[in-house]
Amino acid sequence: MKTQIKGNYVIGDAEAVSALYDAGGFGRPRDSSLQLRFTEAAYLLSRNKIEIFKNGKETDFDSFIQFAAQQEEFFELKYIVYKDLKERGYYVQSSATDFRVYPRGSKPGKGSAKSFVFVRSERVPITLLELTALINEAQNVRKQFILAIVDEESDITYYDVKRADAVGSFEGEMPVPFLPEVKNKPSKAVLFKERIILADKEKADLLYKRSFFGKMMDEERLLLSLPEALYLAENNVLELFGMNGEKLSDEEFSKSASLIDSEFPRKYTIYKELKEKGFVPKTGFKFGTHFRVYRKVETLDKIPHSEFLLSVVPLEYEFKLPATSGAIRLANSVRKRMIYAADLGNKREYIEFERIKM
Repeated sequence: MKTQIKGNYVIGDAEAVSALYDAGGFGRPRDSSLQLRFTEAAYLLSRNKIEIFKNGKETDFDSFIQFAAQQEEFFELKYIVYKDLKERGYYVQSSATDFRVYPRGSKPGKGSAKSFVFVRSERVPITLLELTALINEAQNVRKQFILAIVDEESDITYYDVKRADAVGSFEGEMPVPFLPEVKNKPSKAVLFKERIILADKEKADLLYKRSFFGKMMDEERLLLSLPEALYLAENNVLELFGMNGEKLSDEEFSKSASLIDSEFPRKYTIYKELKEKGFVPKTGFKFGTHFRVYRKVETLDKIPHSEFLLSVVPLEYEFKLPATSGAIRLANSVRKRMIYAADLGNKREYIEFERIKM
């Protein structure tokens, strides 16, 4: 079947509409003709389904893909992904987000696409803002957003990327109010170089054993992290002091904490929101993240597995894909979800990555 290159498309006649679109879901019908994107045309050409002519002269597969790669950025990567999806039995259409993928049993003209697939090289970072824009585009039309990463050896890894709060991830139980005996009278806690020490045995026991705050230093003293201490101070459970005996306001403590940990302000914003939604965030250092997060901890005798790992990132963050892939693989290997959180000022953004098989 003869087709012609015209601009950014390969054009077939009315016969192509019947043979390729109606039968196989290829291209888009336009005015009694068929528009094929370069990835579709290359796939059909490789299978001898079409002939492609340019300026009246037939072009072979190698010449065509070299031409297409000069016209379309990352064409070869998109072709690798397109070919993989087709060979897995999916109907695929080119779109603004690279590809629309239809569920098995459906095809263009007979049903709706299920997923948007965006193709990226492992070498090219993707910014938080770019990623959220792509997720918005997919979610606005109720599509799954899939990130297809092509690595050095042309293997493809697929990730389902979504807003964690959009799928109920943060619909935990409301936090249990602090016990009356905890809030009766704020206890003194002292900020050392990097730790806060609470030397009130009764309250230390209540906070640790009943609410999973901190870690016992000995039988009488509780070691608290910076976020834990500020959260307890804001809830009138603690009064914070410096080592020289001066009382620290919440604002003064925050400034001191920010000097100790430059990421403290954005980490605390997320920590506080998680606590207010009923979650139990603890350090994720052993997993290379800021927090490991539990839905609920009822007793220290039987601490459940944390549900997800969470890294807090700035607004200008760039996802370096090899590092991101490693973090996701680690989270999945220990049966946890991998979530990235950012404070956008007026709201918090939670993005979850899940490696999937197509």
